[in-house]
Amino acid sequence: MANKKQAVIIDGRKVAAELKEAIKKEVSKMIDNDDDTPHLAAVLVGNDPASETYVASKEKAAHTVGMVSSTYRYPADITENELLEVVDYLNSDEEIDGYIVQLPLPKHIDENKIIHRINPAKDVDGFTPENVGKMVLGQPAFLSATPYGIMELLKYYNIPVAGKHCVVLGRSNIVGRPMSILLSQKKDAANATVTLCHSATENLEEITRSADILIAAIGKPQFVKADMVKDGAVVIDVGIHRLKDASKKSGYRLVGDVDFNEVVKKASFISPVPGGVGPMTIAMLLKNTLLAHKKEIYP
Repeated sequence: MANKKQAVIIDGRKVAAELKEAIKKEVSKMIDNDDDTPHLAAVLVGNDPASETYVASKEKAAHTVGMVSSTYRYPADITENELLEVVDYLNSDEEIDGYIVQLPLPKHIDENKIIHRINPAKDVDGFTPENVGKMVLGQPAFLSATPYGIMELLKYYNIPVAGKHCVVLGRSNIVGRPMSILLSQKKDAANATVTLCHSATENLEEITRSADILIAAIGKPQFVKADMVKDGAVVIDVGIHRLKDASKKSGYRLVGDVDFNEVVKKASFISPVPGGVGPMTIAMLLKNTLLAHKKEIYP
């Protein structure tokens, strides 16, 4: 009996690097023509380590492609009204093309109020009701960076999506829900039949085993085991978790929502953690900033 074909490891770092190189070339032309360059800003409240790391990575990536990057830092005890004033300021600052308000915010601040206040034309995270609504209707919009990045990975690796059964684990507004909508749209590299699973889903393993494409964004380390995946499935792992590991110099290792070492034996394509979806999130944020600067979504 012939050995099963080895899974293709989806290299998000490589794809993100190519996207950033294309963005850099476009920004370089703007600089050569003495035009304004794109300006991406971030609002960081408190000192959550994961948020600090993400914002620092965003700033470094923006500088790498020649964009201007600013970070507005505020203490965790900033009031909701004070933060709304910051949002109003960024909305009116003509030098800033796009910005993100890094989540999560402290519990005393209503995240929905803050997100609703962001100017949709500067909402490069794709979180405002206007951008989400336009995405649902299939109209031009800023797409949430992680689902946008996953769609780009599927396209880059020429993974057939049309007519396939895609199962999305997780229904967050940031990944799961927009992912299910993008996959089901009547567009190139989409047009799939989508099942969205969550904590109340019955017969979960039966559903995941029927998936041609399985996207794990459930927020539980190594939740997806080999017996939940059918042979030859495409597996995209969105999760990222730190597990204690005394053998590592850092004292921990990074894992995703998928038990990679087991599932890789059954998958046709699989994204690793780290190095899979993560690098794409920042690349797509930069792409959204470029689109905002060029006023391609909101003229």
